[in-house]
Amino acid sequence: MPILNADLHCHSVVSDGTLTPEELAARAAANGVELWSLTDHDEIGGQQRAAAAARAHGIKYLTGTEISVTFADQTVHIVGLGFDADDPAILQGLRQTRGGRGVRAREMAGQLAQAGIEGTYEGALKYVGNPELISRTHFARHLVERGVCKDTGEVFRKYLTEGNPGYVPHRWATLKSAIQWIASAGGMAIIAHPARYRFTANEEFALFGEFKAHGGRGVEVVTGSHSAAEYVKYADTAREFGLAASRGSDFHSPGESHTDLGQLPFLPGDLVPVWELLADRIR
Repeated sequence: MPILNADLHCHSVVSDGTLTPEELAARAAANGVELWSLTDHDEIGGQQRAAAAARAHGIKYLTGTEISVTFADQTVHIVGLGFDADDPAILQGLRQTRGGRGVRAREMAGQLAQAGIEGTYEGALKYVGNPELISRTHFARHLVERGVCKDTGEVFRKYLTEGNPGYVPHRWATLKSAIQWIASAGGMAIIAHPARYRFTANEEFALFGEFKAHGGRGVEVVTGSHSAAEYVKYADTAREFGLAASRGSDFHSPGESHTDLGQLPFLPGDLVPVWELLADRIR
């Protein structure tokens, strides 16, 4: 497998990042990224801009998104790569998925108000390019701005997570639906950052088994939130389930992300990289 600096997971202002697609492309180019994908949450509105910016910097590009799904009562993220961004099924599916965020955000703000922190919905909106995509990250940035917490990590430790004020669960798309939307648009479905989910060993095995059964084809092995031991673990999982391997920083912001675009170890050499299976979709 040729060594390739591919970064196939990051976010722009179109969802919950702080840089524009153009700024991300410039940063990726400066960091030596050779193949890039913008994977905004439940949204593909930045794809044309990202692809054009990638071309301008001489970077190869794959269309991307990160779809929120509910599995075993937890939120799991499925990255889609290499799909047709004009496909009606994926456009409609993402529209439906975005639809529940506004109601959830107002419930989060209500819980925070009960905890003595008023006005968080309006505060979070200042960080949102598209109100349909308001998320916990936007609330976290607002709480840091107000001095409630020193950084977004502290916000998530004290608020917005299960058992703390501001946590509101949401029923997202099903795993099957998300995979079908991506596949019907000619793309590949990939399990994002699997080490982040709080599954038992049996639940994780069920996730990978169902994912593969529905047509899922890849897993992020090397990603910004994985440790070196987790790279090894999920390389083994990729081999066990016959999945291709992906690599992505999950970069959101220069001030928040501990892994920059393109600054990751390379994939283990014996794994099949997702880009080899998506060669005809690279632009």
